[in-house]
Amino acid sequence: MVFSLGNSFQTVPLNQWISLDVLLYPLHPVADADISSVVNHLSQESTHPPIYFVLTHLWIKVFPTDDGLVSLWGARSLSALLGIAAIPSLFGLGYLAFGSRLVGQIAAAMMAVSPYGIFLAQDARHYTLAILWVIASLSCLVVAIQGIHREEPLSVGMGLVWVGVNSLGIATHYFFSLTLCAEGVVLLTQAWQQRRKDPQSWARSHWRRIYGVALGTLVGGLVWLPALSSIYGSEPTAWIADGDLTREWLPPIGRLFIWGLSMIVLLPTATTVLPIWIVVISGIVTVVFVVSLIPRLGNGWKLQQHFPDRRLALQILSVYLGSAIALVLGITYGLGMDLTLGARFQFVYFPAVILLLAGMLAGVWQQVTFDSASRLKHGKAIVVMIWLMGLMGGFTAIGNLGYLQNHRPDLLAPVIQEASQSAVFIATTHKHHGQTGRLMGLAWEFKRLSDRNNSETDRTTSAQFFLADRDPKTRTYTDAIARLQNTLTELPRPFDLWLVDFRTTVDLEAQHCFRDRSYGSWAGEYKYKLYRCLPEK
Repeated sequence: MVFSLGNSFQTVPLNQWISLDVLLYPLHPVADADISSVVNHLSQESTHPPIYFVLTHLWIKVFPTDDGLVSLWGARSLSALLGIAAIPSLFGLGYLAFGSRLVGQIAAAMMAVSPYGIFLAQDARHYTLAILWVIASLSCLVVAIQGIHREEPLSVGMGLVWVGVNSLGIATHYFFSLTLCAEGVVLLTQAWQQRRKDPQSWARSHWRRIYGVALGTLVGGLVWLPALSSIYGSEPTAWIADGDLTREWLPPIGRLFIWGLSMIVLLPTATTVLPIWIVVISGIVTVVFVVSLIPRLGNGWKLQQHFPDRRLALQILSVYLGSAIALVLGITYGLGMDLTLGARFQFVYFPAVILLLAGMLAGVWQQVTFDSASRLKHGKAIVVMIWLMGLMGGFTAIGNLGYLQNHRPDLLAPVIQEASQSAVFIATTHKHHGQTGRLMGLAWEFKRLSDRNNSETDRTTSAQFFLADRDPKTRTYTDAIARLQNTLTELPRPFDLWLVDFRTTVDLEAQHCFRDRSYGSWAGEYKYKLYRCLPEK
């Protein structure tokens, strides 16, 4: 939200104690901030392209501030509305690809309750807009391939739309380029199949238009090449390259599986907020559901093979999905950039998963065509049951009870509020604006709790924050820790020191600060420790 306001994270002081108001200052709308401010701060401080942030900048101007701060509801509503727009968009793609309203309706119904889709729509981020571009680009791909099979060239208008969509997709999220690569594999597969029948097919008019689209997309993407080249190794993306995949080669595959599974079903599995027995039961139910689902989907796949148009659609989507997953794993293992660490990065193939599922479920729904009349109710019941499981997953995502949730300050803030016996001081390590944003979320929650409780004695409203910045040259926190320790000696005692997501060691006993082990170490994906700093005798 800071970038969307046209503000900068760099206004937040580092390596010193700051108040809640100073920490939240970048979340105040500034009258003279404009689109150029958004673009400039993004290019200097982030790795994201600007389209979504510019749209949000214009969008949030419609909403009044919340006690001087940006409207959280207003900022999130754009992402939510774009997520809602994906529902009819996927219906359109399903109808276009399969020539079946039923497939489109099932796809829309599954998209509406998808836990993964709801998870992305809840955050004020650019992923729902990127999903719309993926759906639009896949629609153009389907039209192009259908034209190839009819030996009809792609219309100039459609070609221009496709180039425009692809260019806007890259300008929304750089990982949209994986969509283009996967579509390229689909087209190469079609070209190989066509060439087996006609060795000169690649030179015909219906292919030449596609070459033009590829060239136009390449030009549209080259604009962002300088920005793309600066992403690898940058601080905001370094976390995806921190692991050692030579020893930990299996976890990425497991993560990819559970992210894909969450696109369809997600039962309560948040180990940090739920009893372990609920998590175990949810896991067992999920396994039983998946095992029973596989043969049903296999039957649906076979039934759809009787229809040439639907067979082609399944082929396009399955090759696209397989290629996208292969690209994610290829980058993960080949370049050492683990794209499976973030559930949100899987948006590239999310629409394809839902549409493939819908295509197979439509076959299950229509089993009466090839079986006895008694199978009609059975087939429909299976589809309804799967949708209800998706609906349960949607509620799980809304309640943040699954494994998809990000940092949740609403869980940590009450812990700090209730456990603090003295003045509150919170310290975290800092690499880039991501850590600043997480601490802002905590400060925002303190403010919300104070306003709701109308408490003038709440210690968290006067909390002080310290961001210990890592030295970019030495890549250590030595200087920042020294400053932190020096400031601790100057603070009036007693006070409570909370280390939140503190990624380095610090000797606090020398400062007469002692760990209070009566409080846990995790809350809402935040890792924390509480130290009671007492007067020196």
